Amino acid sequence: MVPLLLVLLLALILFGAGFAIKVLWWVAVAVLVLWLLGFVMRSTTAGGGRGRWYRW
Repeated sequence: MVPLLLVLLLALILFGAGFAIKVLWWVAVAVLVLWLLGFVMRSTTAGGGRGRWYRW
């Protein structure tokens, strides 16, 4: 009975980790899309050059 419970627990942990990693991939893709949109849609400065859309 104990080995069966250990196998079920291991399967549950691996399923949870797989779900969390998949969610993190979607978050990374969303951040990349926002960064690319910000890079493309940055505003122009008074001198006609392209300004930075981030602060650093």
